[in-house]
This record gives sequence, C-alpha cells and structure tokens, in this order.
Amino acid sequence: MSRASAGTATAAELFERRVLPLYQLADDAGAIAAACHAMAVRFHRGGTLVVFGSGTASTDAQHVVVEFVHPVVMGKRALPAISLTADVATVTGIAGAEGFDEIFAHQLSHLASARDIALGISPDGNCASVLRGLAAARELGMLTVALVGGDGGRVASLQTADHIVVAHSDDPRVIKEVHVTAYHVLWELVHVFFQHPDLLEPRAVA
Repeated sequence: MSRASAGTATAAELFERRVLPLYQLADDAGAIAAACHAMAVRFHRGGTLVVFGSGTASTDAQHVVVEFVHPVVMGKRALPAISLTADVATVTGIAGAEGFDEIFAHQLSHLASARDIALGISPDGNCASVLRGLAAARELGMLTVALVGGDGGRVASLQTADHIVVAHSDDPRVIKEVHVTAYHVLWELVHVFFQHPDLLEPRAVA
C-alpha cells in the first residue's frame, strides 16, 4: 500500500469513528427537543443559564455562554448565561477552602435561583464537581441539563439531571466534538421555540 493510500484509509477510519455517535445524537432528537423547550420556558420566565465543567469541559462551558450571550447569527436574541469556570480566583479559593468537588455547588448556592437553568458538562459522566453542581442545582429547584459521554457514567446511572444528553463514544476527542454539536443544537432550538411564544406559556408546558 502506498503512503497516499494508507493515509486515505486512515482518514476514512477517523471520519467513520465520528459518524455513529452523531447519528445516535440525532436519534435522541426528541429528548433534546424536550430539554430545549424546558430551557426556553425558563428563559421566557426570566431565568439565566449557568454552565459548568472541569478540565477541557470548562472551555465548553465558556463556549456555551458566548453562544447565548453574544449570538454569532445575526438577528438572534441574546439570552442571559454565565460560566462558573471563568473566575480563577473564585474557583481556586473555593477549592482551597472547601475542596475541589465544591467549586460549582458553592457558586450555585450564592448565584442561582429556582428560575434558572444548570448545564453541567462531563465527558465521562463521573466528574465529582459536576455531580455536586447538578445536585446543588436540583436542591435549588433549577432546571438541570447534563452533557455526558460514554455510557453516561454516574450522571446517567444516578439520574442527576432532568435532561441528559449522551455522546455515545469512548474516545474523548469524539465526545467533545459531539458535545459541541449538541450545545449548538440546544442554542438553535431554544431560539426556534422563542419564535413561537405561545409554546412558552404555562398552558403549553407538559
């Protein structure tokens, strides 16, 4: 096999590795739509999206917030969102005083309320700080949404969120790529619901 043909075959395999998880994400369209509707209702009632994740997921949290606060698509409405990963002083201060697992739960207890939305991102579904954050959000009465990967980990097995979106892959690179697609879809579909305000009134909420 020539160098060029070997490279072509490898490239095809790399792309193929990403195809099935994206199809599986599409198969979850109904569950994702339900999450987006619930998020849109909270936004409609004045809620804020609060996003968090550790490690590489911390950058996803900040990416999500930019999408909502400063939409790149002209004409789309900006919606309130904050990331709990952006303030290094606060994160490290809480970690030093209370332990790393509490970095999101502590912030939520002081920054969020029952009308808000918590979006936790954990590539393997087992991140202790994300699990604690989702638990704290539920205690506050927030709507909880989780983006996880693999088999969903403890987030899925313990049902620690109202809506759980799983990237079905064991490859952390693929999981991250699927998560980017997932939260772009969340953003877009929330705005679709805002184009139909009658769907956001109390009588329309299941």
